[in-house]
Amino acid sequence: MIRVDAHHHVWRLDRGEYPWLTPDMSIYRDFGLEDLRPLLDDIDATVLIQAAATDAETDDLLAIARDSNGLVRGVVGWVDFESPAAVARIEALAKNPLLKGLRPMRPDGGDIGWLFGETAASALKAMAAHGLCLDAPIEARHLPAFTRFANMYPDLKIVLDDAARPPIAAREFDSWADDLDRAARETNAFCKLSGLPAVAGEGWMMNDVRPYVDHIFDCFGPSRTMWGSGWPLVEMFTPYQRWRTICERFQFRFGLAERDEIMCGTAVRFYGLS
Repeated sequence: MIRVDAHHHVWRLDRGEYPWLTPDMSIYRDFGLEDLRPLLDDIDATVLIQAAATDAETDDLLAIARDSNGLVRGVVGWVDFESPAAVARIEALAKNPLLKGLRPMRPDGGDIGWLFGETAASALKAMAAHGLCLDAPIEARHLPAFTRFANMYPDLKIVLDDAARPPIAAREFDSWADDLDRAARETNAFCKLSGLPAVAGEGWMMNDVRPYVDHIFDCFGPSRTMWGSGWPLVEMFTPYQRWRTICERFQFRFGLAERDEIMCGTAVRFYGLS
């Protein structure tokens, strides 16, 4: 059984495509696969996720995956979902077998109401027609709208990145938990066990995160939950290996087959990894 990191990035500062990445951040430097490989241990397959809202980065990520000697089994890229050229771009990208999905990251962040627009609808329908997956980088406050959105596209495979960023540092649980439970029950969405260190607050401990992870498992189960490191962003909050070890300890409630689902099977099925 292979092990999969279903969510990581790479970037080069000289591209000038990462306005959210600033010099005061400890990860303000180049990160490539050569930096990731020593951290992987027995992980032998990854999914490379876009970090810039540009077509050029997506093209570069596909080239990196092609030259990765089998490490990167899939890429989640970006298109401008509001562009009249979005459908043509999606059709072109879908011809590359390494392109597994797209993520509607917008430079201005904000609300997700634009996903309900007609132009975005054409792009989303094209994705579903070509078997591409949607990574949804939403926040907890977006979950009610997300549930309505996901039910508009029952044929589109969707995964919640970072479990919709629960407000762990604020020790708020109930609203996020109720909305996540509804999203799991009322849609076919999957969920990524990723990104929680970034919302857990400085000096977070395992028990700070445990209730949120347990709730993710309760809602989605192993067959709809996949693990991702969020590297290199995770390094701002905890080392790669610590995040993986903690997540594996959370899985002790499950048998070996269910743990294999979280660390491999779910991602392989969802993205169609080879």
